[in-house]
Amino acid sequence: MPMQYILIPGIAWFVAQSSKHLARLFGRNRRVTQSNPRSPVLFSGGMPSAHSATVVSLALTIGYYQGWESPLFGLAAWFAAIVLYDAVMVRFSSGQQGDLLNRVVQKDYPKLSTIRVAHGHTLPEMLVGAAVGTVVTFVVIFATR
Repeated sequence: MPMQYILIPGIAWFVAQSSKHLARLFGRNRRVTQSNPRSPVLFSGGMPSAHSATVVSLALTIGYYQGWESPLFGLAAWFAAIVLYDAVMVRFSSGQQGDLLNRVVQKDYPKLSTIRVAHGHTLPEMLVGAAVGTVVTFVVIFATR
């Protein structure tokens, strides 16, 4: 598979995003926001984290094809760790600040509209996303051998 570094993480992203859409279709109450109303696959936030699925899949794909001791895998693993941390910690804090800003705006300037706030992911959302990325990666790798 010559495009495995793009295709496998792309499939992991698609599986994670599609599961959010399927959960909404079947009435599950998920904490997601739509970034593009015309494309329901592009939900942001919620279970599972597509950020996690994608970067974990990318790191594992690189590790499998380039070697677990390759410098490129080391770089990808650190990149994944930073993205996973950011998805839970940094984006969550930014969401709290956005909520506070919206409350101030509503109180002091009631005619202004509030801003859309992204709250990041919870730890379980990130962990399930990482698990989705892991499973999808190895299913695709072993299915295409």
